[in-house]
Amino acid sequence: MMKIEPGKTRIGWIGTGVMGRWMCQHVMDRGFSAAVYNRTRDKAGPLLDAGAEWADSPRAVASVSDVIFTMVGFPKDVQEVYFEDRGVLAGAAAGSILVDMTTTRPSLAREIDQAAAQQGLHAVDAPVSGGDVGAREAKLSIMVGGDRSAVDAVMPLFEIMGQKIVHQGAAGSGQDTKMCNQIVIAGTMIGVCESLLYGYRAGLDLEVMLSSISGGAAACWSLDNLAPRVLRREFDSGFFVEHFIKDMGIALREARQMGIVLPGLALVHQMYLSVAANGGQRLGTQALMRTLEQMSNLQPDSE
Repeated sequence: MMKIEPGKTRIGWIGTGVMGRWMCQHVMDRGFSAAVYNRTRDKAGPLLDAGAEWADSPRAVASVSDVIFTMVGFPKDVQEVYFEDRGVLAGAAAGSILVDMTTTRPSLAREIDQAAAQQGLHAVDAPVSGGDVGAREAKLSIMVGGDRSAVDAVMPLFEIMGQKIVHQGAAGSGQDTKMCNQIVIAGTMIGVCESLLYGYRAGLDLEVMLSSISGGAAACWSLDNLAPRVLRREFDSGFFVEHFIKDMGIALREARQMGIVLPGLALVHQMYLSVAANGGQRLGTQALMRTLEQMSNLQPDSE
């Protein structure tokens, strides 16, 4: 297995959006060269300005890289990036390590792992939690699945991007863990928004109220990071609603296949479908607050 070293190990990065841009930037800041690709080249601009090399396809990225990271939007995007003629598997040389950090189907992670092994490649699934703030500040939680030797090889790169990196087990287990993460977030998001709604109607000073409950049993990341955005009426930043809907849909499908029922998750999924139906697909997940306000006929100060 290769040894990861700045100046020697070539990094490839596919998907330079809200989170991928920062994750790749942190790696480059530690002395690694990077070849990058994004469907919209403009979004790769900051990385190109910082010295990254542009490649015109995922295949081209893979052909010049030792470790190839992917951070795209939806399972269909992952499928295309890896399996199409212009994809990663068509360009990667034997011994390369493929690291998908997209949140996608656990079954797809296992499919990539099997296809990679047939070509003498190594695959790791490593979805993350922490949102745009965690990516920008290199404080992500990274949930990792795959062969131990491959995971150990890329661990120095994970440690550049995140603060909590846990190897969960075989291929697909990182994605399964991310589903557990999203199920918890779904419950906490509706709790945070309903708490603010109740406090507003009760006439509380919401900042004072948050200062009390954020230090008790209700403490959570969403309360600390997203509740203040709601108070500032900042709904256009953060983890996109359309991506959260995708994640919850994956978890619900996986749950059905396991024969388990997740009624809480199903409820929140329906609530976010309503947010999207009202034009909120590209808003942050805290935009759930606006839908709850509408349901309660509340009209807070204009945004």
